[in-house]
Amino acid sequence: MEISSKEHTHFFSNNTVVPVDRSSFKSESSASKEKQSCCGGIKIFLGALSFVYFAKALSGSYLKSTITQIERRFDIPSSLVGVIDGSFEIGNLLIIILVSYFGAKLHRPRVIGAGCLIMSAGTFLIAMPQFFMGRYRYESFPSTINSTVSLSPCLQDKSQTPLSALEKSQAKINAGCEKEAGSSMWIYVLLGNLLRGIGETPIQPLGITYIDDYAVEENAALYIGCVQTVAIIGPIFGFLLGSLCAKLYVDIGFVDLDSVTISPKDVQWVGAWWLGYLIAGVISVLAGIPFWFLPKHLPKPESRKDSSTSSEHSKFIIEENKDQRTSYWQQAKLAEMAKFLPSLKNLFGNPVYILYLCASIIQFNSLIGMVTYKPKYIEQQYGQTSSKTNFVIGLINIPAVAFGIFSGGLIMKKFGIGVLGAAKLSLGSSFFGYLLLLSLFAMGCENSDVAGLTVSYHGTKPMTDFEEALFSECNSGCSCSENDWDPICGENGVTYVSACLAGCRASNGSGKSTV
Repeated sequence: MEISSKEHTHFFSNNTVVPVDRSSFKSESSASKEKQSCCGGIKIFLGALSFVYFAKALSGSYLKSTITQIERRFDIPSSLVGVIDGSFEIGNLLIIILVSYFGAKLHRPRVIGAGCLIMSAGTFLIAMPQFFMGRYRYESFPSTINSTVSLSPCLQDKSQTPLSALEKSQAKINAGCEKEAGSSMWIYVLLGNLLRGIGETPIQPLGITYIDDYAVEENAALYIGCVQTVAIIGPIFGFLLGSLCAKLYVDIGFVDLDSVTISPKDVQWVGAWWLGYLIAGVISVLAGIPFWFLPKHLPKPESRKDSSTSSEHSKFIIEENKDQRTSYWQQAKLAEMAKFLPSLKNLFGNPVYILYLCASIIQFNSLIGMVTYKPKYIEQQYGQTSSKTNFVIGLINIPAVAFGIFSGGLIMKKFGIGVLGAAKLSLGSSFFGYLLLLSLFAMGCENSDVAGLTVSYHGTKPMTDFEEALFSECNSGCSCSENDWDPICGENGVTYVSACLAGCRASNGSGKSTV
């Protein structure tokens, strides 16, 4: 009996161990499920953030590609175009500090989603002037006034009609074919770009910190590198989209394209600059949708649970009852807001940070100016069309930038370069790049041969007085105006300011085939 009771006791004691093993199995399985959900959640966020980076890079680079188109469409100077382009940074600066500091205490994915909606609204607003202002009108000498009357480019009745009256008559005839004197609709472009800057603000600071908080520590750098790589692909598609839209006439879908008398090679050509903004706006809306369904918090990986670098929420949550926890949280929020200005003062008191900030300002001051006006520089200095200029920048320059980023990281990893070595590498490569940029002063194409401007009507060097040089024997019998710019090409390879100044007495054909 004693043996049997011992056996029974041993049997039941063994059985009592079984529930403990099951609970351990359950804890292990729950831990594995938590790890899988964490990895799955952070990868979904990584994919959504990469798409947002692609969208904002595409819309930003597309704006750079349409600088010359906007300048011609609204008849505004280059200085004002620079203000429009800089409005993006102005919008960014308005709220960047507040978003970076207080954004971590809000629902970060939804803040990013709201930023995407604001960014898309600004992109749509940029394109709106196309639908509210009239059709684009360029300076062109009409070959016909109506179906029965033909107008000679060279008006030969100067002796019978006073010059002032004749010019007034000519102005009435060309009233519908002269370029608009300028439009205030560019304000919508400025406000739209300002909205783009405001909407783009939370994407980088909140997106990167979200990855840094919930990604496995050894994978965080890889995830951030993937996001930055996708951001480099965006400008490639942005400039290629700009190249495609620059080939299309600005009023495509609104006018008969057969009636257009200019081609993309004409200096008055304006492409469908607004079309790309509609495409970029739709992409921004699609990029922001996933963030509205992502959680505020993700399960923290095991390696980060015991880490001292915990999220800001965990610093203030006290393990007591819910009422006490809520009161402590409200007090902590007020305390954090009170610490904002002292923290900002301490940050600007850091000499290393101030030096880095000054270096970044100087670098971006030159970089942004070069990127903004590079399309216009290539168009005017090398005589290329907007479409070809954007294609070259998107297909050659942007991949070169990507190669520079990749090679820089490879060099730092191979030679184990630290912070000081990275600063020296940046200084050396920047100085070498500026030396290469100096060679641009010696490059370029010669001025075109324009009769009366760069060469005389006999093909020789220009005279001293350009205004008097515009008139010669071949157009002495015509009442031409020196203020009209409608260039035509002669059989002798010389460009003339207008058909009238070239002495043309008749015109054949219509549209782009006018001779």
